[in-house]
Amino acid sequence: MLKLLKGDRGGQILMLLLLIAAIVVPVLNLLVPEGNPLHISTFTVTLLGKYLAYALLALSVDLVWGYMGILSLGHGAFFALGGYAMGMYLMLQIGDRGVYGNPELPDFMVFLNWKELPWFWHGFDNFWFAMIMVALVPGLLAFIFGALAFRSRVTGVYLSIITQAMTYALLLAFFRNEMGFGGNNGLTDFKDILGFSLQADSTRIVLFLASVLALALGYLACRSIVTSRLGKVAVAIRDAEDRVRFIGYRVDRVKLAIFTFSAVLAGIAGALYVPQVGIINPGEFAPLRSIELVIWVAIGGRTTLYGAVLGAFLVNYSKTYLTGAFPEIWLFALGALFVLVTLYLPKGIVGLLKKDKEEVA
Repeated sequence: MLKLLKGDRGGQILMLLLLIAAIVVPVLNLLVPEGNPLHISTFTVTLLGKYLAYALLALSVDLVWGYMGILSLGHGAFFALGGYAMGMYLMLQIGDRGVYGNPELPDFMVFLNWKELPWFWHGFDNFWFAMIMVALVPGLLAFIFGALAFRSRVTGVYLSIITQAMTYALLLAFFRNEMGFGGNNGLTDFKDILGFSLQADSTRIVLFLASVLALALGYLACRSIVTSRLGKVAVAIRDAEDRVRFIGYRVDRVKLAIFTFSAVLAGIAGALYVPQVGIINPGEFAPLRSIELVIWVAIGGRTTLYGAVLGAFLVNYSKTYLTGAFPEIWLFALGALFVLVTLYLPKGIVGLLKKDKEEVA
């Protein structure tokens, strides 16, 4: 780990902050009594856990956009698929339905007069099977999509439009009740995970710690990629794709490998998001969600990894505050922030901090 973070000042600070959060947040939530000004509420713990899941998602976007030049406007699809895989497991833990002699039938299927589970729900009552699907389903979709797109040499704005079309197609599909994913309402009303109540403070802390660990490991994995030979080839492809191809590299394979890994990270982020938020519905496939991810990365500073994490926290904290205090202006504020960053901070907030350091030096 120390070797990976060598020379990465931002990554070192991020790891230190994650370590502090992993120690301080559980202590202040579980050991400090309510009413004490130092107490951190379970609501705040859940909110921080959600931000961590978003940060991991932003990390996956920065990996393909910042280091490979692929502006994906469909990464929300991979996030949602990972979330649905987790949601399916959680739905089968709710309890005994028994309406048609099948205790595993989720309530929305009962309401729709379904007699048995669809074939693609089988196995999701097993936690480890569900966790495999969390990574496999988004990864497989990214692999198939990438294999078709990259071999056809679709690049630039055309690739961005196709990724957005992909997530929009999934949005329309998951809205349909007959798909077997809860339709417009999605999956919700979760009760337990691995036999532990999702409403318990201790469970919320464990989910928070799992999110901290996932973000730390995700960052290290991305860092190992971008500092490796594969990462250097990816940057070369971003800057001069034709030259890299003429040298003899299989550009489509490099793109496919990193794009697929990025989708797996996004799926894991979705799986961490769902039990903490308590719902997953087709709205997560909305193209606007994927565009927001790009804004997080642009504001924080792409091609840094830790900038994407910073952008995810900053924008989502602002969203939480403004949608509560001034709900009618949030979208205007987000749009204005993105325009200002694009015009005056092309390297994001991290780029501004680096510039200030250089001026001081």
